[in-house]
Amino acid sequence: MQENSTPETAGSVSRIAPLRAKQVAAALRVDVSTVYLAIRQGDLPAYRVGAGRGTIRISRAAFEQYVADRGIPASDLAVAS
Repeated sequence: MQENSTPETAGSVSRIAPLRAKQVAAALRVDVSTVYLAIRQGDLPAYRVGAGRGTIRISRAAFEQYVADRGIPASDLAVAS
């Protein structure tokens, strides 16, 4: 019997959902175009999910690193990371 890998059984899969560009923009209190620019410049790692152009997702770890690299205190964020 073959075992399927699901989020519940896969050890390397995070149970915390990744962020959307809109959520990151809200947390930083900036326009979403600023987030897309940071992604295009390679400052904020992101990936696409879905067919065609898909949708952009940012891992929480990447977002936390981005904030830490810029010295942004958590208290300045609009939402908890």
